[in-house]
Amino acid sequence: MQTNLRTLGPSEARVVLTLTEQGRNVVQAAEVIDLLGSEPTARKVIRNLVKKGWFARLIGGRYMFLPPQYGPENLGENNALALAAAVVDPSYVGWWAAASFHGLTTQKPMSIAVATLRQVPARTVEGAEVRFVKLTPRKFFGSAVYNVYGRDLAISTPAKTVVDCVDHPELAGGPAELTRIVHGSAAAADAHEIGRAALRMGSTALLQRLGFLTDLVGWRWPDNLRGEIRSAIPKSARSALGHVDRREDDIGYVADWGLFVNATRRDLLTDVPARELAI
Repeated sequence: MQTNLRTLGPSEARVVLTLTEQGRNVVQAAEVIDLLGSEPTARKVIRNLVKKGWFARLIGGRYMFLPPQYGPENLGENNALALAAAVVDPSYVGWWAAASFHGLTTQKPMSIAVATLRQVPARTVEGAEVRFVKLTPRKFFGSAVYNVYGRDLAISTPAKTVVDCVDHPELAGGPAELTRIVHGSAAAADAHEIGRAALRMGSTALLQRLGFLTDLVGWRWPDNLRGEIRSAIPKSARSALGHVDRREDDIGYVADWGLFVNATRRDLLTDVPARELAI
């Protein structure tokens, strides 16, 4: 009778016990080769550990280790966020997936966007679609380590999640979902942290979109932070949010923020509970 048990041969057991003692989450093929002292043996052991459910393949000789506490059966790794975050180092899970994790939206994204400092092609990791977004060093900040189903991984903080989403609406589900995320952040993120992070990003378009969206959902900025954000936008700056071209009933130009809004108010607020708006 066939079983799905995670059995181990002698060399495989040596690798598993060593990684368990070290408390490892991720391992490189080169490390297994060094441990076993033979590349052919190590390559065979790695293939077997992947097949038996001890390793989950990430990228180019990089694997996630599924330790003994995962149980005796080969059930694989279902923690999509942990898998995505483990592919590249340094990195952090951000945008729509982070917004969902922090409860800024009830929507579940179909793919996971991961911030990195180098170009990495999109890939499927254990069935999860992962997109890697190369950021400039000045924008690569604002993550923290969170425990997700027993795995520690870097995810953007609630405040940085909002800012990243406003910076890249296409990674946040589009304008309507972005509006929902900004609305949800009023209760889940610190306004001062959002404002400071937005100013630190050095993007005029981000500040224009953030100012407009927070006005739209009825934010009340603390102290003079709204004015500080507005002052950081050059008077001649113009940006856009929404469709490429303006359509009938679109909001149009918002002079207060220098922003062309190619979307209707109804479209943007479609997922924002009307009774919660303070406008």
